[in-house]
Amino acid sequence: MNKSVFRVGVTRDFLGPDGTCDLDDIANPLFEEAGLQWEYIAENTPVLQATQVQDYDALLVLGTGITAETFTNTDRLAIIARFGVGYDKVDVEACTKNGVLLTIAPDGVRRPVATSIMTFVLSLSHMLLIKDRLTRAGGWRNTQNYRGIGLVGRTLGLVGMGNIGKEAFKLAKPFGMRHITYDPYVPPAEAAEIGVELVDLDTLMQTADFVCVCCPLNEETRGLVDERRIGLMKPTAYLINTARGPIVDQKALTEALQHRRIQGAGLDVFEQEPISDDDPLLNLDNVILTPHSICWTDECFEGNAKSACGSIIDVASGQIPSWIVNREVVDSPKLQQKLAR
Repeated sequence: MNKSVFRVGVTRDFLGPDGTCDLDDIANPLFEEAGLQWEYIAENTPVLQATQVQDYDALLVLGTGITAETFTNTDRLAIIARFGVGYDKVDVEACTKNGVLLTIAPDGVRRPVATSIMTFVLSLSHMLLIKDRLTRAGGWRNTQNYRGIGLVGRTLGLVGMGNIGKEAFKLAKPFGMRHITYDPYVPPAEAAEIGVELVDLDTLMQTADFVCVCCPLNEETRGLVDERRIGLMKPTAYLINTARGPIVDQKALTEALQHRRIQGAGLDVFEQEPISDDDPLLNLDNVILTPHSICWTDECFEGNAKSACGSIIDVASGQIPSWIVNREVVDSPKLQQKLAR
């Protein structure tokens, strides 16, 4: 295999059932102009094997996993560019150990995911799906029994105020809500500057009319919204999760919804994905469910593609890209040798 040509492998889970993908329209001109060769990896596997990646300088990854074994006898790979912001399926430590940059695409998902949060807020507050079902069932005269809630004066509480959280508060500003957040990494002055009150998590759970989970999944946040904290929520409150399923105790949330201890929920992510056919959430009328794709719009796809491809092109030219997860790898001799190549 000619190592003088910078080669990019794209995980096969990008392809639809008909074997096509809109990624071609974006990646082709970008990579062609930069003089890079790219192709879809031959097999679609849950986790990339070393034999699948050893001939590539870069990987563009959608949902496929990366483990320590992926790097066995693989000294060519310089960057793994995630198509999105979540990287819980990637062994970050193994990337760093092997001199491989891991990048994400926050500039691609910032607005689409923030918009998705507001979509849930508006749909739940107006009982959109319930009223849709009423209309289809001829229940026109029953609408007086399904009164939604206005947003003025309500409290929007975000668990995590990073890239997406700040954008969500920006979008919510015209609705006249009180804004609170729990984020131990945000200085109070930074929150105050954009009109957000920084509170502890228990206070947020007790106070918010809409509890929105938008923090990354890691060892600190796994199970963060547990049974006790769900129990703190007001009976009129809604829980929204557009981040990762395991951040929320799904069993405890399901029980709270079944017994109407909270008003409802909007869930784009689940502890098990795809959600099981017999999951009790599927039988509830006070929850809106989407298949980890509520933000999946043309805007999101194009933004992620351009960001991820841009990171790969930077590395191909020997440059350090933006949005690096494992920043400590930048000065490693292994990576520097690859960049010099």
